[in-house]
Amino acid sequence: MDIKSIIQDILLNATKLKDKYTVYNNATAAWACIFSQSDDEYQELLNQAKKLGNIHKETSSGPILVLNKTIARTVKVLKIRKPDPEKPERGDADFTIANYDTFKGEITGKDNFQIIPKDDFEMVELTEPGAAVRVYFSNPSIEEQYKEVM
Repeated sequence: MDIKSIIQDILLNATKLKDKYTVYNNATAAWACIFSQSDDEYQELLNQAKKLGNIHKETSSGPILVLNKTIARTVKVLKIRKPDPEKPERGDADFTIANYDTFKGEITGKDNFQIIPKDDFEMVELTEPGAAVRVYFSNPSIEEQYKEVM
């Protein structure tokens, strides 16, 4: 199991899903999250991730790391998620949209999209039944949220 290959696969599948449902083909992802499928896999992924960057923040679902070098040309922030039966997919990617408010207006009420308010930011989630990944769009963007450490 090679963590870089997993990230590239997540990004490839997330890009395909994003492009299927939006017109934002040039949007890039600075964030990837790997959903571990077992406790053993979680430990293995965490060990590999720690060689690529430093833990920036611990969360209840797993650590967020800032990578020393980008992976797949754009990914700079990586989360390793603990096993969660509610998240059977392989992972997710978070894409940056230049005009989030316009995008949010375009997708409001559409199937496969859900707006998720958080404490200090908002996300749009894109899912498709049977898809291997989830796609997110955050406001403020990942680049903005992590600008002090990227």
